[in-house]
Amino acid sequence: MKFYQPSWLTSRSLTTASGEAIRRVSVTSLSRRYSLNEETQMLVGGSMNDRFVVSRRRTGFGDCLWSLASAWSYAQRTGRTLAIDWRGSCYLNQPFTNAFPVFFEPIQDIAGVRVICNDEINQLSFPGPFFPSWWNKPSIDCVYRPDEQIFRERDELSELFQAEQDSEANTVVCDACLMWRCDQDAERQIFRSIKPRPEIQARIDALYQEHFEGRNIIGVHVRHGNGEDIMGHTPYWADAELALRQVCTAIDTAKALPHPGPVRVLLCTDSAQVLDKLSGVFPDLFTIPKRFQADQAGPLHGAALGVDGGISALIEMYLLGRCDTVIRFPPTSAFTRYARLFAPRVIEFDLNDPSRLILIDESSEHLLAL
Repeated sequence: MKFYQPSWLTSRSLTTASGEAIRRVSVTSLSRRYSLNEETQMLVGGSMNDRFVVSRRRTGFGDCLWSLASAWSYAQRTGRTLAIDWRGSCYLNQPFTNAFPVFFEPIQDIAGVRVICNDEINQLSFPGPFFPSWWNKPSIDCVYRPDEQIFRERDELSELFQAEQDSEANTVVCDACLMWRCDQDAERQIFRSIKPRPEIQARIDALYQEHFEGRNIIGVHVRHGNGEDIMGHTPYWADAELALRQVCTAIDTAKALPHPGPVRVLLCTDSAQVLDKLSGVFPDLFTIPKRFQADQAGPLHGAALGVDGGISALIEMYLLGRCDTVIRFPPTSAFTRYARLFAPRVIEFDLNDPSRLILIDESSEHLLAL
């Protein structure tokens, strides 16, 4: 029984390795990790009649957690076990290591849904049939999964989640970006249930106490891309100088809002150039020390920064969630979804008119144009 291809078998490896090498690596590793036997059946719960939802992501934490919320919501509605499989993560260079327990506390249950989330995922085999149907193909046929197939599965999963009935498949594989495929209650449930590992949480708490305790924090997230294909964020950066002026306007606007105490501005960005330009305008800007990629070298979540890059991302994500006011540029970035759900005030840029600011005040449930 096969499941899905190892994440490190990319289209590049297909063009550089011999066909025999590809077959040996892919089929051997898949059969080793997903063969059906008594030990495996015991590991997945003792019965191959159990049904599962597998949340499989290798992307940034915002996408991972939001997509996990959608998978959890479906698992709760259908009485399935939820498996969190983040092997091949962009934050790790070990393809068979599940990134979830590297960064988050192990968890066995989320609001009544049984959870499998540790490295035992390497020994598990999930029972077929599978949904989407792609995963019912022989292992060797699944080595390369084109982007159009991933988008097709995203749409198929969206239709399934919206339908009232359950799939007949024993295992539903969620290996696509599933943002906006659940309600905010599901998202909040995931963020409340899942906690960073104690050593990461301790660093978050120490930074907050040292630099922000007793202050009103304006958190600014600027997702630049640094040469990456930023897809849906692209319209916000059509004019880079204008974009940075808009961010400066948003910071000034946030500072002008009522604050009971002294204000401090926290900037979180993936671009050293953005940091340099905004620091020139706001000299008292505070940033968490971290390594940046070279100019135009791509996003911060990558093999070059590894685990340290993942830890830096979590520190910023959770500090933004503790801010009094959060500025999201662009608001389409999943990285600030946690802050969007928990910060009292959020300033966003209109999707249809990025020059227009919108204030979302959760304390009064007001949405105002600025």
